[in-house]
Parts: sequence; structure tokens; C-alpha cells
Amino acid sequence: MSEALKILVPIDGSPHALAAVRWALRLAGGHPDSSFVLVNVQPPPSLYEVVVAHDAERIAEVRRDAGADLLRDAEALLDAAGASYESEVAGGTPEHMIVDLAENYGCDAIVMGARGRGDSLDASGLGPVARAVLKASALPVTVVRPGALEPVANQAA
Repeated sequence: MSEALKILVPIDGSPHALAAVRWALRLAGGHPDSSFVLVNVQPPPSLYEVVVAHDAERIAEVRRDAGADLLRDAEALLDAAGASYESEVAGGTPEHMIVDLAENYGCDAIVMGARGRGDSLDASGLGPVARAVLKASALPVTVVRPGALEPVANQAA
């Protein structure tokens, strides 16, 4: 019998992130009792947000709510599959937080979309966050494009 996997999937509301959830479900299909960690990383507030809001707790609340909203579609996919998962909305620089959260949760792998909403792509077809996570993570990272039958990149530790 195969050993259970714990897979972190960053979610930003893009089609690429939902494709990553579908790929992660497929990957975990051969590993009974696998689980998932869905994370949405809200970038630090801009100076404009700080000046306009005047309330750090209000800014944090708005960001938590926005992150929770972005996680809903991914959670629905995992619910429909009967998968076990945890969700977290974190604040910080996405490329650093994704790696840190995967390690903190004791994940075996990261499965993520090739790009986020509005990201520009490099020659390899990757956005800046995917590129940075591939470079920084000691864990295996699989990068997925929507509609792709195979992942676009796979890095073994």
C-alpha cells in the first residue's frame, strides 16, 4: 500500500491554481489517506492601503476575508473529492511564505499553478512566484498549467 502524501497547493483564484488542485488530487489518488494544505498568501499592505485605512486590524481583516474568498473554489473541489485538507490565509511575500508554510505543515510536496492572476510569463512559461518557489524549495515542486495533461516542470529534492 502506498504511503499518504501531504501536498501544499497555493491558491490565488486563478485557473492555474485550480488546475493545480486537480493535478494534486490526481497525484494523491494512488496514496490513500493523503491530505492537502491550501494556502492563500496576501502580499503586505501597500502604503496607500495603510494611509487610507488607518487601522492595521481592519486591513488584516479585509485581507483574511479576501483570501478566504479566493480559497472557496479550491475547497469545493476537495470537498467534492472527499479529500482531507486544511486552509490558511497568510500574509507576506508569496514566494517565501509558500516554501515556509510547506515546511511548517510538514508537506511532502508543493503543487502549484504555472502563473498567478496577472503574472507575466518568462520563456519557460512560468510566472515569477512559480519560478522563485522552484528555486527556493527543498521539497519536490510540480508546476501545472490549466488544461495540461502533464505538469510543465517537476523538481525533485
